[in-house]
Amino acid sequence: MRRYLGMTTEPAFEPFSITVGGRLVEFRRPAVMGILNITPDSFYDGGRHLAPADMLAHAHRLLDDGADILDLGAASSRPGATLPHPDEEAARLTEAIRLLRTELPDAILSVDTCWATPARAAIEAGADIINDISGGQFERDRSGANDPEGSSMFATVASLQVPYLLMHTRGLPGEMQQLTGYDDIIDDLTKYFSARLDTLYRLGVKDIWLDPGFGFAKSLEDNYVLLDRLDELTTLFRQPLVAALSRKSMIYRRLGCTPDDALHGTVALDAIALLKGARILRVHDPRPALDTIKLLFP
Repeated sequence: MRRYLGMTTEPAFEPFSITVGGRLVEFRRPAVMGILNITPDSFYDGGRHLAPADMLAHAHRLLDDGADILDLGAASSRPGATLPHPDEEAARLTEAIRLLRTELPDAILSVDTCWATPARAAIEAGADIINDISGGQFERDRSGANDPEGSSMFATVASLQVPYLLMHTRGLPGEMQQLTGYDDIIDDLTKYFSARLDTLYRLGVKDIWLDPGFGFAKSLEDNYVLLDRLDELTTLFRQPLVAALSRKSMIYRRLGCTPDDALHGTVALDAIALLKGARILRVHDPRPALDTIKLLFP
């Protein structure tokens, strides 16, 4: 019997599945989402994959290194960023997804967006999953509605019948770091997810993943409290939980380095997240993530 961080049993993993492009995909080990940014200003690799040839080459590398899903983003959501107009984002995404779908017809493509217009355009161009860092809030706030049902993002996901990644945050990227601090961060996230899940299920959305939003409207201390208590969320909710820790400031600030030097810290925190029940890792570097998964779930 092996021991993991003092535990006398092997970590358990509950398989999960999603429906993409009319086919059922089952994951019998934690899944890896490879980050593919086509933005000039992302905090880590902004501007590196803007040219179509560079984007396609990086997509191939991510898949060759073990990514199960490619998560494509055309708008930086780092703290302090200014979001592009939805029409501009939609144009970027549509062109990129058509290229990827032609080159990689069997790849599972996720689109990282917080607006309904680019989300719909991306799915119609061939994407499979909507990854919404706003949890429907940005569309709701723009419309002036007072509850999640006012979100045209939720209605869009329901009409498209695609898997949806629901993330926790507060405020737009330009203001989120002024909205940190929680009396009880797990209680806050529980209420946030519960209200939105109720709305999404009533609208008919079937495949939903949860992302606690490390780095979004959370101080350095908030992030580590959240990581320490992540198992409480994975116990409370049956939806697969995504850990998106890759090279974030909670790692490089604590280590006193830059995002370029934060890979080892990412691997360490990914391992903790997996042991606390995360079932998807969203990363810039799939191979170390997959190696971590193989060691913990042989």
